[in-house]
Parts: sequence; C-alpha cells; structure tokens
Amino acid sequence: MSEFAERYRRIAGQFTDRVTAVPEDAWDNPAPCEGWVARDVVRHLVEWVPGFFESYVGISLPKPTTVDTDPAGAWATFSDAIEALLDDPVVSAREFDAPMGRKSVEQAIDMIVTSDVLLHTWDLARATGLDETLDPEEVHRMFESMEPMDELLRQSGHYGPRVQVPDDADEQTKLIAFIGRRP
Repeated sequence: MSEFAERYRRIAGQFTDRVTAVPEDAWDNPAPCEGWVARDVVRHLVEWVPGFFESYVGISLPKPTTVDTDPAGAWATFSDAIEALLDDPVVSAREFDAPMGRKSVEQAIDMIVTSDVLLHTWDLARATGLDETLDPEEVHRMFESMEPMDELLRQSGHYGPRVQVPDDADEQTKLIAFIGRRP
C-alpha cells in the first residue's frame, strides 16, 4: 500500500467514525462553513470530487446514495471508490494535468481529497458535537505545507480570512484558524 493510500485510509477512517456517530437529529445542525448544515459537509465531499476526476482524468466514480436521505451511505460509497482508485496500481499512477500542475491520481487524491477530508472532519464534529480532535501528524503536515501559501490560498476563495489565535495555541487550533474557522 502506498503512503498516499495509507494516509487516505487513516484520515477517511476518522471521518467515517464521525459520520457513523452523528445522531440522526444532528444532520441539520449548522456547520462552521457559512450556510451549511452537517449533511452539507458530507455532500461537499461526495459531490465535488467525482466531478474533478471526471473532468481532469476521465474517471467516473460510482454515484452515491443521496446525502439527504443517507449521508453515511453516500460517504461509504464515495470513500470505497477513492480507495479502489488508490488500490489500482495502473490508475493510481496515471498522470494528468490539473490546476495544481501535473500529478498522478494518487498525488491528486492526497493533495485535494485527503486534505479536504481532514479539514471537514473538524467541521462535521463541530456541527454535531462529536470529538473534534484531528490526527496530529496530519495537522502538522498540512499546516506546514499550507502556511507558506497563505496569500494564494486566500485568493482561491476556498478559505475565509485567517482567524487570530494566541501564539501559544496548539497546532490544530492554528490550522483551523488558518483556514478561516473559529476554533
């Protein structure tokens, strides 16, 4: 198993733990992303990623169940499909040109899917009152790689203004504040 596949499984497993623990009456709780509720966190992941791989790589992922009626099922279908891409050595090594440069499928998954799943794990947990603790190793890796790209990331429109936190805040708090969330 590649480092990319291992990392995806670890981070996605933590998201799965949150998804399966969400109480039924919490799926419509407000999420930290403006205008979203908890189920929209899942919707975001299962809807935007397939379009990316369809457009740039020509790979079609299976259509998940609807997030409105089965968020956990939609997530499981999506996550299993990503794992299948990572487990296929020919597909995972396929290179393509995308907005972030030439990447292999597994590199693209690591860069855009795994990182998005990590950050949205916090969003889902915050919205539903679950454990907000993220993988410290991945938090460190992500914060170290994102911080030098602060201006570029803000221009993308995917992140809100950085929220100020005390200098002695833990790294997860700094990462969450960096992406524009109020920890």
